[in-house]
Amino acid sequence: MQFSSRMERFGDEVFAALNERRLALENQGKTLYNLSIGTPDFVPSEEIRRTLADAAMDPDNWKYALRDTPEMLSAVCDYYQRRFGVAITPNMICSCYGSQEGIGHIGLTLCDEGDTVLLPNPCYPVFMAGSLLAGARPWYYPLERDNSFLPDVRSIPEEIAKKAKYMIVSLPSNPTGSVGTPEVYQEIIDFARRYDIVVIHDNAYSDIIFDGEIGGSFLAFEGARDVGVEFFSLSKSFNLTGARISFLIGRRDVIEAFRKLRSQIDFGMFLPIQKAAIAALQEPRERVVEQCRRYQERRDALCDGLTEIGWKMPKNQGSMFVWAPLPAGYQDSMAFCLKLIEQAGVICTPGASFGTLGEGYVRFALVLPPEEIKKAVLKIRDSGILQNS
Repeated sequence: MQFSSRMERFGDEVFAALNERRLALENQGKTLYNLSIGTPDFVPSEEIRRTLADAAMDPDNWKYALRDTPEMLSAVCDYYQRRFGVAITPNMICSCYGSQEGIGHIGLTLCDEGDTVLLPNPCYPVFMAGSLLAGARPWYYPLERDNSFLPDVRSIPEEIAKKAKYMIVSLPSNPTGSVGTPEVYQEIIDFARRYDIVVIHDNAYSDIIFDGEIGGSFLAFEGARDVGVEFFSLSKSFNLTGARISFLIGRRDVIEAFRKLRSQIDFGMFLPIQKAAIAALQEPRERVVEQCRRYQERRDALCDGLTEIGWKMPKNQGSMFVWAPLPAGYQDSMAFCLKLIEQAGVICTPGASFGTLGEGYVRFALVLPPEEIKKAVLKIRDSGILQNS
């Protein structure tokens, strides 16, 4: 069998060895503290679960949906106005099965083979995969520690900007946890307008921002809807990761093209899932705010705890991740992660899996309660792994 040459665009899974070792240690009965995968351990509210269950009992809801229902589109519009102060209309919205799927496909609507796209480095892997599926050529703009891991459009050469079709921006960022500022967003909008670039903003973590700051929407900034769109996910705010509910929102011609593409490969989101989405979007805001507070407790337990035992840990501003520089004496993030799981039973993700500028870092996911995180910190302390320098 000769498989598609397209598959050669994708390398081997960078942390397959880490996952294989995790499974082996679990089979041996070893206690592990898994802080590698960004799947919330919080649960959806009872109202959301009940809405989904009740809708699934209606036989009519098992037919093809064929469209996003007017009720769900209205709920998205109401939410954006209430939560972000952004007025949108139903023709500015298209659902997708999670931002992962949406970002994986949107390049097909915007790019021809060989087109240039702008991606952050480090970045979430599907940003790279989606561009490669479309046959595009990624050009990686750096997220540097000295610039608080924020995009700097001035770092992009003019000859590259003139060729670029789209630019992906992720704020709050996965993996770095950096949070955008009005100045940064305005610079990106002006840059995109100048070079006719579509901005794709990944807005998965606007409800997980710490230290009293409040997240927002890219579309709230002047000129944003003229140059771009954003993926808004229900996975992290409402813990609906497995349900796979996201929306692409913004510039109408991009939404129309994306909707046309999806109509070729899909018959619409399962109607009970659409009902669950409506229930989530109509939930009291206090629940999301309280959950953010609990994420901050976890961040503080991890960062303060590791700093106390000699691994100086800067605190991320947002997202459910901590972007941690390797301890003194280590340079290889994958080798360090394998050593960490062997000696301490703690699992995190090597920074190298997020791009070349991810090397030298690891990513921790805040998916355990503070008391378990504190146990993990003690395991790291007792393992002696920090005495390598």
